[in-house]
Amino acid sequence: MNASDRTPADLLRSALVADPARPLVTFYDDATAERVELSVATFANWVAKTANLLQGDLAAEPGDRLALLLPAHWQSAVWLLACASVGVVAEVQGDPAAADLVVSGPDTLDAARACRGERIALALRPLGGRFPQTPEGFADYAVEVPGQGDRFVPFAPVDPDAPALTVGGASFTAAELVARAREDGAALGLAAGSRLLTGRSYDTWDGLAAGLYAPLATGGSVVLCRHLDRVGADVLAQRVESERVTLTV
Repeated sequence: MNASDRTPADLLRSALVADPARPLVTFYDDATAERVELSVATFANWVAKTANLLQGDLAAEPGDRLALLLPAHWQSAVWLLACASVGVVAEVQGDPAAADLVVSGPDTLDAARACRGERIALALRPLGGRFPQTPEGFADYAVEVPGQGDRFVPFAPVDPDAPALTVGGASFTAAELVARAREDGAALGLAAGSRLLTGRSYDTWDGLAAGLYAPLATGGSVVLCRHLDRVGADVLAQRVESERVTLTV
């Protein structure tokens, strides 16, 4: 990664230049037997499409607050980087009533309806599938995102010193987030090519650091596991071997 990177979007751009084909996020859902692997290029394409949806169709602007009501999931990671690309503040498990926009999974739709702004719903189905019927009052992400552009250019440059993320009572500017991700990556022993397996949730900084930001900041990759408590030690050991994991948290 480049020392001059000061926002999460900068980190992703540097990763794309360095090695677009390498894995970045490998996602397992052990409740559905889903496995999805996204290279840097594929992940960046999803981020670009989502950022175009956010900036264009949803009319989000830098400084707007987005309540992100999603679990640890590859699509959650995409939304975090899309917010960073636009300059929108991602409030993980934030209060929808106080947010300008809300992004919700299927289990938090009732709470998300408190948001008076734009509402996006994700079915979180395998292969990014859509809802059988779009929830009332929401746009279905899986319907809206495919037609978005594959390249993203923000209307205004993202300010590294502006608020970027709130999680677990802690708030970070974009620059603080990048610095903390680098520090945590070093503390974990991550380096270029590292493969970190994590079952941590996304509702704390430690979960976000292990599940996205620290691997991104250090040139590594993440094996992100949801419902990891449903598998035994033998399955986990096989996964560590098959995914060439170098570190587990």
